[in-house]
Amino acid sequence: MGHPARHPTMTAADYLTWEAAQPERHEFIDGEVWAMAGAEDRHVSIAGNVYVALRQHLRGTPCRTFISDMKLQASTANSYFYPDVFVTCSDADRTRPLIKRDPTLVIEVLSHGTAAYDRGAKFAHYRQMPTLAEFALIDPDTRTADVYRRGADGLWVLHPFAPGQGIGLASVDLRIADTDLYADLD
Repeated sequence: MGHPARHPTMTAADYLTWEAAQPERHEFIDGEVWAMAGAEDRHVSIAGNVYVALRQHLRGTPCRTFISDMKLQASTANSYFYPDVFVTCSDADRTRPLIKRDPTLVIEVLSHGTAAYDRGAKFAHYRQMPTLAEFALIDPDTRTADVYRRGADGLWVLHPFAPGQGIGLASVDLRIADTDLYADLD
């Protein structure tokens, strides 16, 4: 997460108008605007590798995969985010060209500056989204992944993946091997 932008308090409508004119991306969390920090090459590479695997796997289905430039609205939290990668299988989302609201899967690639926020407050906002079935955190430093799945009882259960195991995404029935997840990384 970055630093607060110049306009620390605004309405969601004001944010959307303002954000459309900005050269950089900003997330909006209940009236506060946060500048998005740039990412390391390995962060971008992992997100790209996940995006490609999901896009190929979901081709021909009603599900669509998006990468970091697509806004995701968490309406119950009055917030807008730019997840690293997410999937929506919603017919309603297909009609929304700029903002999606009904994710099935959200993936964040961790960085030193955002790891605590992604695991804590950001996940708390995502959990409020009724369509979200799975949330994954990929750690480039340890080459591990923590995948949280919403159970039938509404509780979130952790499914950790150790180095060498890749990642399993039950919500879209996909397993990404370590060699594909970390392809082209030093």
